[in-house]
Amino acid sequence: MIPALALAIGIVVGLIAHPSVPAGLQPYLPIAVIAALDAVFGAVRAMLDGLFDDRVFVVSFIANVLVAALIVFLGDQLGVGSEMSTGVVVVLSIRIFSNAAAIRRHVFRA
Repeated sequence: MIPALALAIGIVVGLIAHPSVPAGLQPYLPIAVIAALDAVFGAVRAMLDGLFDDRVFVVSFIANVLVAALIVFLGDQLGVGSEMSTGVVVVLSIRIFSNAAAIRRHVFRA
């Protein structure tokens, strides 16, 4: 429940605060959001499996966002930023859907 609660609080704070993202960082925001969602879904799955560790969650969350942003940054520097972004989105989306399937199986016992 901690990851879901933290996500809900973060969404509410974002809706209230209306943060602005500098133009130079805007291409990385969608990648960072998907990387963060991957960490959150992984944490929910770990919680349902009885393996959740808050330290692992925090490290995973930060590492996912930084690595994904770094990959896209390197792609931009090489001139293949959109292809690298697509690759990151595909890989993280597969992980998100895999975790969502495991969560669904756990919740519905199917």
